[in-house]
Amino acid sequence: MSQANPNPQTAPSGERAPGPDPVIRCTNIAKIFDGRTVLDDINLEIYPGETMVIMGGSGSGKSTSLRLMIGSMRPDRGSIEMFGRDICALNESQLNDVRKQFGILFQSGALFNSMTIAENVALPLQEHTRLDQDIIDIQVKIKLELVGLREHADLLPSQISGGMKKRAGLARALALDPKVLFYDEPSAGLDPVTSAQIDQLMLALTKQLGVTSVVVTHEMDSAFTIADRMAMLDKGRILKVETRQWYERLRDMPLEQVRGLPEDEQLIRQFLRGDADGPITARRDQSAFTDDLFGA
Repeated sequence: MSQANPNPQTAPSGERAPGPDPVIRCTNIAKIFDGRTVLDDINLEIYPGETMVIMGGSGSGKSTSLRLMIGSMRPDRGSIEMFGRDICALNESQLNDVRKQFGILFQSGALFNSMTIAENVALPLQEHTRLDQDIIDIQVKIKLELVGLREHADLLPSQISGGMKKRAGLARALALDPKVLFYDEPSAGLDPVTSAQIDQLMLALTKQLGVTSVVVTHEMDSAFTIADRMAMLDKGRILKVETRQWYERLRDMPLEQVRGLPEDEQLIRQFLRGDADGPITARRDQSAFTDDLFGA
C-alpha cells in the first residue's frame, strides 16, 4: 500500500485537516472542443508529498485534465495554480520556468529513438542548466541508478523492453529534480508483473524524494497500490475526491448495501470492480437505444 503521507491532510470525516497549501489547485475548470464540453466545472487540490490518482473510463476527461495541468493546453474557463502561480495567465517563457519544476512520464515513455538511454536522460540537463558535462554525466548515473538502469545506459530504446522504457522515461522525468511528477497511464501496455514493479518504483521514489505525484490511470490494481487520494471523473465532471481507504470501502461494500447508495457512488463502485452490470452499462444501453431510435 502507499506510504502514509507525512503531512496529515484528511480528517476522519473526509474533509481536509489544516495543513500546507496545495501544490496544484484547479478551480472551476472547463474545456470545450467543437462545442462539446469535455471538462465541466472541475475543482481539485493536490497537496505536497501526496499521490493523487485521477481515474475514469475512456472519454471521461482524465487525459485532458493532465494536459491542462502541464500547460500543453489552456482551459476555456477557470484557473490552474501551480506553486502559487496561475499558469493560465503565463506566457510561454514564464510557463517554461514552471515546467522546470515538474517532470512527466508519458504513456509510451516518449524516448528519442536515436539517442541512448543516458543521452535521453541528459537532454533536459543540457537544455535547461549550465552544468558542465562531467556533472551532467554524474547526475545521469544517479537518476538511472534510482530506476535500476545504470548498467543499461548505453543501450538504445529499441534494445530494451517496454518496462525498461517506462523506467528510462521516469529517469528523464527526474532529471531536473522536480517537485511534482505527472504520470500518464504508467501501467499501460505492461504485463502484470512489470506493472507491479513500476508501482513499487513509484512508491519508492515518492518516499525517497518526497515528490508530489499526479497519476492518470484506469488500472485499478495500480491505483489502489499507489494512491493516497483518488479522484473519479465521469463525462467531464468529478464525482468524488476521497482517500484510498474510502474507495476501498466502497469497492468492498456488500451488494445489499449498494442499492441504497446515490447513483454516482453506485457508478463509482461498478467502475472500481469492473462489474458487467450497473449504472455505466445501463446508461450505455439507453444511449445506444436512443441514438438508434432517432437515427443519430
